[in-house]
Amino acid sequence: MEYETTHPWISFQIDLSKAPVPFWLSLGEAKSKCEHLAKIPLLPAVAKKMHTVFLARGALATTAIEGNTLTEKEALKVVRGESKLPKSQQYLKKEIENIVKATNIILDDIEKTGSRDITVEDIKKYNFLVLDGLETEEHVIPGKFAECPVGVAGYKGVSWQEAPQLVGDLCAWLNGATFKSMADDLIIRGIVKAILAHVYIAWIHPFGDGNGRTSRLLEFRFLIEAGVPSPAAHLLSNHYNKTRTEYYRRLDEASKNGGNLLPFLQYAVNGFVDQLKKQLQLVKLQQWKISWISYVHEVIDKKSASSRRQLKLILALSATWDEVPPSKLTTLTPEVAKLYANKTAKTISRDINKLEQLGLLVRVKRKSGNFVRARQETILSFLPRGEKDLMMKQNFEDFDFTEEDELFDI
Repeated sequence: MEYETTHPWISFQIDLSKAPVPFWLSLGEAKSKCEHLAKIPLLPAVAKKMHTVFLARGALATTAIEGNTLTEKEALKVVRGESKLPKSQQYLKKEIENIVKATNIILDDIEKTGSRDITVEDIKKYNFLVLDGLETEEHVIPGKFAECPVGVAGYKGVSWQEAPQLVGDLCAWLNGATFKSMADDLIIRGIVKAILAHVYIAWIHPFGDGNGRTSRLLEFRFLIEAGVPSPAAHLLSNHYNKTRTEYYRRLDEASKNGGNLLPFLQYAVNGFVDQLKKQLQLVKLQQWKISWISYVHEVIDKKSASSRRQLKLILALSATWDEVPPSKLTTLTPEVAKLYANKTAKTISRDINKLEQLGLLVRVKRKSGNFVRARQETILSFLPRGEKDLMMKQNFEDFDFTEEDELFDI
């Protein structure tokens, strides 16, 4: 066949026996973190918000790689149905809506039927969902294989006459003995399978447009089928988007090196692990917050009006990780402001003293003045002091998606 000469790297083979030890260590870490994330109990409202936030981030990431310029805040509004973009940017909104719809369909299908063999029609369906309702070039038909040469950024796909057969061969390979015998562990097998499926669709490039987004939807499907939690199943797309130049370089390198995909696999798995670490940190912060609030309720007796007022004050202060000047405490929330509306400065001073005595509040002296903050590190019982300080310092620093703060509205 012609592709054997033009695209000899398309071999439908992978030899993981040559993978270096660091690759297996990273893969094992990814498996462990996925299992950890799946078993962590979360409040339903928080789990729902996590799903929405990372769905928005994942949808934006996979479209941003192809040129979508919306911000993460705008993407979240699209997912929530709150977007009010001008007419000239409606196509950007539609791109994200298509990915959201496709991922939800994949989730629903897996929930109904469980894991099943991938088919050519599945892949066509994903491409249709990616391109549905978008303006495309005349030769592009959503969900149909191209009938002319296609490529991207200097890379040319296989001949359009051979592409349908190669997509069929890819499905047979993904469904076959290679992956069934690769590893007994479902998550490890699923991660490798997902990444390889992604690369092979990018290499074959069977559609007139949307090949990258289609390949990443296929990746998402295999991760979900392997048992990766839905928020984590978007993280590979996030990694590719954050390292876009390296992403394209690794893809190009793999084809030029005779189809050796081990470096790309290592790059992808390393990024997946990094993204999982950040996601787990977010979940740990949420659990920390829940445990802290429970602790506050245990410590304060709530029998008197003053103790109930102090409870409201410390809970309001606990909603932020920042140090707050005492003079600003009574303005933290409308409820707190109402409670202190007819109180003197002595009242707030006494309440601060009481909360300090209970170990719920700590005073902080800075060059710029005096501050207080909730002493939330108290319940990090088994963390060494240095790690407590680091966790307090990090709080949301690693999360540049500011709407994630809402995950802590408990």
